[in-house]
Amino acid sequence: MTPLEKIRNFAIIAHIDHGKSTLADRLIQCCGAVELREMKEQMLDNMDIERERGITIKSQTVRLAYTAKDGQTYQLNLMDTPGHVDFAYEVSRSLAACEGSILVVDASQGVEAQTLANVYQALDNNHEIIPVLNKIDLPAAEPERIKQQIEDVIGLDASDAVMISAKTGIGVPDVLEAIVTRLPPPKGNAESELKALLVDSWYDAYLGVVILVRVVDGVISEGQKIRFMATGAMREVDRVCIFTPKKLEIGELGPGEVGFITAGIKQISDTKVGDTITDERKPAQAALAGFKPSIPVVFCGLFPVDANDFEHLRESLGKLALNDASFQFEAESSVALGFGFRCGFLGLLHLEIIQERLEREFNLNLITTAPSVIYHIFKTDGTMIHLHNPVDMPDPVRIDHMQEPWIKATIMTPDEFLGPILTLCNERRGEQVELTYVGARAMAVYKLPLNEVVFDFYDRLKSISRGYASFDYTLDEYREGDLVLMNILVNAEAVDALACIVNRAAAEKRGRMLCERLKELIPKQLFKIAIQASIGGRVIARETISALRKDVTAKCYGGDISRKRKLLDKQKEGKKRMRQFGQVEIPQSAFIAALKMDDR
Repeated sequence: MTPLEKIRNFAIIAHIDHGKSTLADRLIQCCGAVELREMKEQMLDNMDIERERGITIKSQTVRLAYTAKDGQTYQLNLMDTPGHVDFAYEVSRSLAACEGSILVVDASQGVEAQTLANVYQALDNNHEIIPVLNKIDLPAAEPERIKQQIEDVIGLDASDAVMISAKTGIGVPDVLEAIVTRLPPPKGNAESELKALLVDSWYDAYLGVVILVRVVDGVISEGQKIRFMATGAMREVDRVCIFTPKKLEIGELGPGEVGFITAGIKQISDTKVGDTITDERKPAQAALAGFKPSIPVVFCGLFPVDANDFEHLRESLGKLALNDASFQFEAESSVALGFGFRCGFLGLLHLEIIQERLEREFNLNLITTAPSVIYHIFKTDGTMIHLHNPVDMPDPVRIDHMQEPWIKATIMTPDEFLGPILTLCNERRGEQVELTYVGARAMAVYKLPLNEVVFDFYDRLKSISRGYASFDYTLDEYREGDLVLMNILVNAEAVDALACIVNRAAAEKRGRMLCERLKELIPKQLFKIAIQASIGGRVIARETISALRKDVTAKCYGGDISRKRKLLDKQKEGKKRMRQFGQVEIPQSAFIAALKMDDR
């Protein structure tokens, strides 16, 4: 067991693309954890989807052994965290298991919105923070200006910030020295009752549920009988292992150490993230504080294309929720789509990633309905309901008023893009709270309705600013709004998956855009298709997809016109009958594509 003063637990935090995963690779390399021939980029990103998109989705942990300049060998428990706002819950859980953080800031781009958000989370966990300036080898790098910016914007002393290039390895040994000299060791007592924090869990086809733990007090060892304090479940520990980043069985974990255990757990419900694990024979009196539950902000329906896959989808969602504690789901049914699940996400990227993981890892073919936020509906009888699905909206006669969620958004941008960004925020019913400058960068704080942000606000922001603006938000409050349910009718039939709640003033514009977009996305049939947007019984927008014309007169070479007319009339009768009975197949790709408005 390693003495406490020789252990350092730390997380790497930063904005997207500032070099967290690359720095983690260099630290692993410097500590000789893997041989050079086994080294690969994004060593800790082990999902295909992470490598393809170049982003970190899951926090990963690894134990490194580092011999410092003073000759002492230290145990470093590193946690690489995601940068995107949709995976902030992953970051918060990792920070709760550490005592310090390495704050990576790009030496050319400086402090971004997510940098701020992650620093505040680290400070909430009473972390010691080491500022690290990355990419100092770039021609555009301005280390002195960025140091000043860290001090002005975050209020963190950056005079002794470590200068590195994670790509080339410059300055990485200095980061390791800073970790052992400037970060505090963990506290704990090996003689006390066992208290271990359940940080994460995932499903393994051979081992069952695997649990990542951070031991606070006591010792957890193989053969020990343990109890989960929140669920009351009891198990016997089969194996105790660590990632080096290879799996290595070590037999026991002492105070301050991070590793994973298996205990033959088959029931996913036994393992609740944030739970406290204690000894069955000598239990702890009080549980650890754990984590605040995550609050989903975006909801959508997931339905299997093949109704027979419903049970397979239920199992798959359970396994995925085990690995992603911020994802929630419950069963629902739809007239058009059959049985499926209403799922809650932390944002649209989170939704996309979950959908892609279900299709790849569990071989499912899914239909996704229009994403929606939670509305508060106050009925005339004085009751209030939470509306997750627009299709479940009560009769307007019974509604007294509706409230929608608003967010507080922080946008950081170079000065030249400020005008178009402020216009975008105002178009989305935004209210400016604050506008300040840090050098040539502007920081705008806006209050915005969440349903205006959830679809494509981030994409529009990036295209307006050529990728330079950064965006972070927190839920602020619920406000009353003039909201209506807009239905989309295709060939006079309502499409459940495209129903959405919109602001009355913007309904007509949105309906017209949606109809125009669907006209491009739905393939032509042999009959005319009407696409309509309606509020109540009133149609507010319409587009018509013309019939796919087959030239029935091609075989007529000259001759009397009545011969051609007879063939055309016959075709017209057939199309009329077809329209009467015709079912229009809407491609799955059309659903999300239709909702991503490009404000034309």
